Amino acid sequence: MKIVQLEDFFHPDAGYKINILSKYFARMGHETVILTAGLDRMPDYLTSFFGRDNIAARDREYSERYGVQIIRRPIWAYVSGRALFKDNLAKLVNSLHPDVLYVHGNDTAAGMWILRHLKAFDCPIVMDNHMVEMASQNPLRRLYRAYYKRRIAPIIIKNEIPVIRAMDDDYVERCLGVPLTLAPWISYGSDMLLFHPDKAAGAAFRRENGIAEDAFVVLFAGKLDESKGGMLLAELMNRRLDTAREIVYLIIGNATGEYGERVEARMAESPYRVLRFPTQKYSQLERFYQAADAGLIAKQASLNFFDMEACGVPVLSEDNNLNAARSGEGNGWLFAPDDVDDFAAKLTEIIELPSEELEKASRNAVEFVAKYYDYSKKADEYMAIIEDVYKRGKNKE
Repeated sequence: MKIVQLEDFFHPDAGYKINILSKYFARMGHETVILTAGLDRMPDYLTSFFGRDNIAARDREYSERYGVQIIRRPIWAYVSGRALFKDNLAKLVNSLHPDVLYVHGNDTAAGMWILRHLKAFDCPIVMDNHMVEMASQNPLRRLYRAYYKRRIAPIIIKNEIPVIRAMDDDYVERCLGVPLTLAPWISYGSDMLLFHPDKAAGAAFRRENGIAEDAFVVLFAGKLDESKGGMLLAELMNRRLDTAREIVYLIIGNATGEYGERVEARMAESPYRVLRFPTQKYSQLERFYQAADAGLIAKQASLNFFDMEACGVPVLSEDNNLNAARSGEGNGWLFAPDDVDDFAAKLTEIIELPSEELEKASRNAVEFVAKYYDYSKKADEYMAIIEDVYKRGKNKE
């Protein structure tokens, strides 16, 4: 089967869902194409995290490693979190002759254009949705949602187009008018071919970076911006914790702009040792994770949760509905949102746990991901829906 995936923003060094699913689709023997926007008109807040230099070479490296074709097309602009493609998407997609078009984001400008011009496409379509209420902060969201419910959702309903939810949340029904009967939930996960416990690799990383065997390594990996609690993290790192253990903060990710500068300056004032690394390629992150004892998510939720836990690193995260659902099997902990005192108190409790309890939490983390969130299993779930859409499309011919 030939699967063309349309995605506004794709970066070959990232660990987003499209990066991992495409790899697994190709491993299954499917011809897999990623159709995405060029990066020249993408805003800095998207590109600064991974960088846009040598993107053609980086695309080529991803393609050669995983057997996935990447096609970049020009856009007019990136407005309100959405890419405006210059191409007539129907002509472009039809020229690739896919068996199925997988549109990442039913609520993107491209996704809505495709739905309004559905008859122009020669192949069946499946979509997904990544949004939850806590991340939906656009000031025009009420107008947008009213428009979507009135004009776009009826097209999805009439044509029975699946909109796969990445979150176990009713956002698509409540806010966009897409019934949950057409919106199956398939969670994010971890690529456990890459992320898994490796004590030898973790010990080697510690030796290379002068970290004592008995030091407690606290890991954060991700964006250090306001939405992900960059300053809250920095303030935590400045709290003297009531413990005799040696603490090392392992911080991975770029900080940009004035806010990022303030975060960096505050982290540098920490009384503890701080190891700072820039954003890493997704395929090179596991060695950092394998050296850590506990992970942090300072605000909202993060896909890094699954990769850290797959490496046996239990996570302390903000108490919200998503993180609570992910931390309920003895594999993680929660702290009160925006409360640095509680953040510090919970981290202190974790550091002071008896070694056997921390090891149990580590085992629980690996088992939790293996049981529910292994991407090799998730890819099978996606393929079941894609194949069903393909068969229904063939039956209509």
